[in-house]
Amino acid sequence: MPASNDFHSGINQGVAPVTYGQGDRPPRGDYSRAAADYTCEQDWASYTAEDHALYRRLHERQSAQLPGLACAEFIEAVSQLGEPDRIPRFDQLSRRLHRATGWEVVAVPGLIPEEAFFKLLADRRFPVTGWLRRPEEFDYVVEPDVFHDLFGHVPLLFNPVFADYMQAYGAGGLKASRLEACEYLARLYWYTVEFGLIATPAGLRAYGAGILSSAGELRHSVLSPEPQRLGFDLERIMRTRYKIDTYQASYFVIDSFDQLFEATAPDFTPIYRRVGDAGVLEADSHLPGDRRY
Repeated sequence: MPASNDFHSGINQGVAPVTYGQGDRPPRGDYSRAAADYTCEQDWASYTAEDHALYRRLHERQSAQLPGLACAEFIEAVSQLGEPDRIPRFDQLSRRLHRATGWEVVAVPGLIPEEAFFKLLADRRFPVTGWLRRPEEFDYVVEPDVFHDLFGHVPLLFNPVFADYMQAYGAGGLKASRLEACEYLARLYWYTVEFGLIATPAGLRAYGAGILSSAGELRHSVLSPEPQRLGFDLERIMRTRYKIDTYQASYFVIDSFDQLFEATAPDFTPIYRRVGDAGVLEADSHLPGDRRY
């Protein structure tokens, strides 16, 4: 997940990047050991037996909730992560992923600047946080950790269409950073890659990593009567603020991964201008043209 781009990005300065919003402490992670592009060695040997046991518990809890709530493509690909009783080795996982879609997994210390994040995606390299949450953070962790990044994001990178979407997103992000439009792309990422829903013949299912790695939001997003579920609308999404510390007030629903890829293929430059002129919407906004589920 990217942080904001408030200082010279893409070159690791040995310190955590500035992040969106307010916080009492800087992002977790040892940035002093990362390369200029923010990647680093996974250091798999440093994980303790307790770390592996915690990963197994997290994996078991989320896997048990997937049937009837997660999309079939995600469920089918979870096994590609490897044995659930230990944190995967990124090099072994990357070999399987590269054979499937040409992607690989790389370790990063934690949140990284936007341009560094976009460049990795454009090169089909997905950044995964190296550290694992503490036991007392079993139910909720403020920053993405190795479990969120691996379990939530990596399975769908085995899907060719979604994998291509992620690369295109990275390439678009590099351009957006030059157009000062990163906030619009951040909203698109949030409402698709992190908190997206997909309509299937069996009903709504989750494909977003933030939902799929969450103990409570998976059921909330699909089953709760509280949030609004709206048809995918690119410009509507780019205008819509999102919640970072509560369940989402709105979820956007795609009909297929092909729809997602095709909708984000055109040049966004004129779209950014229209979105900027139209103004920002709150997360729970209602518009007359919304298609509701």
